[in-house]
Amino acid sequence: MLVSSQLDSRSNIGYNKGMTTLKLTAIGNSTGVIFPKELLEKLRVSKGDILTVTETPRGVEISAYDQKKAHQMELAEKVMRENRNLLKKLAQ
Repeated sequence: MLVSSQLDSRSNIGYNKGMTTLKLTAIGNSTGVIFPKELLEKLRVSKGDILTVTETPRGVEISAYDQKKAHQMELAEKVMRENRNLLKKLAQ
């Protein structure tokens, strides 16, 4: 099933004026997508950079990888794992 795509609005990326479609293509034994140059410029990424894909209630957001944000998420997940029972009690 194809999920509708949204580009990360926090990075001022989006296509409110139109829609871009990307075709999936075979790359060896994998499947990939070719991003147009204009989209890569808006994402501020180039060949070899890492992208982050995040599921949201509206679809999927694609943004440039942010190491600081990734580290913060790792810390948050660690706190949630270590305090799972306490967080369950607080949620009640």
